[in-house]
Amino acid sequence: MSPFAFLCAGERLEALPSGALHWPERRLLAVADLHLEKGSSYAVNALKLLPRHDTRQTLALLAGLMEALQPETVMCLGDSFHDRSAIERLPPEERASIERLTRRARFVWIAGNHDPAPPPGDWGHVAVEVADSPLVFRHEALFGSVEGEISGHYHPVAALTVQGRGIRRRCFLTDGRRVILPAFGAYAGGLNALDPAIAQLFPADYDALLVGKAAVRRLSWRQLRPDPSFAQMAWVREVR
Repeated sequence: MSPFAFLCAGERLEALPSGALHWPERRLLAVADLHLEKGSSYAVNALKLLPRHDTRQTLALLAGLMEALQPETVMCLGDSFHDRSAIERLPPEERASIERLTRRARFVWIAGNHDPAPPPGDWGHVAVEVADSPLVFRHEALFGSVEGEISGHYHPVAALTVQGRGIRRRCFLTDGRRVILPAFGAYAGGLNALDPAIAQLFPADYDALLVGKAAVRRLSWRQLRPDPSFAQMAWVREVR
């Protein structure tokens, strides 16, 4: 795991190849859009036949990060559960995994649009947003000028051409004043980093921190390309 260090509101942060954000000074690990039990949601509604192991994969990845970094706080930036009944659908093994993780660090569950109902109280704290000066953590970025905002919601992905081939990678987006995290969940999908819904949040220059299997690469938004066809790839996660 090779983190990429950068500054936001003067704070040194680390973008990890997993798609998580590390704030070493506060021993804080932030993850966005886990969408736990999305696979079972699709199965219940008979929309698609997807493997139902997404929660197990996502929790295993989070457990590995916690073991490596030993955070005091884990900040979940909303849409941690795919819908209001996702917790009820958790298999016993996955529920036990969450309970083990929440005993190892202080968990903060920020409410998202998919999961406005809070998880059980013994799993940690619940909030709409959390201010830890000079940073503030929330689910969806606010429109307009901000300083130190850390959010998720948009599941940003970057498209670019390398040696004549189009590739797609999950990415962080930052202009030094705010950061939008990629989705951490196994089936979360993504929105192109040049989409107007995202671009309007960055009135000047911004960079994409592309996550790969073992490293993070920084590119200007000018090096990216739009590709509407990627919007149809709604649940496939990029190879790490």
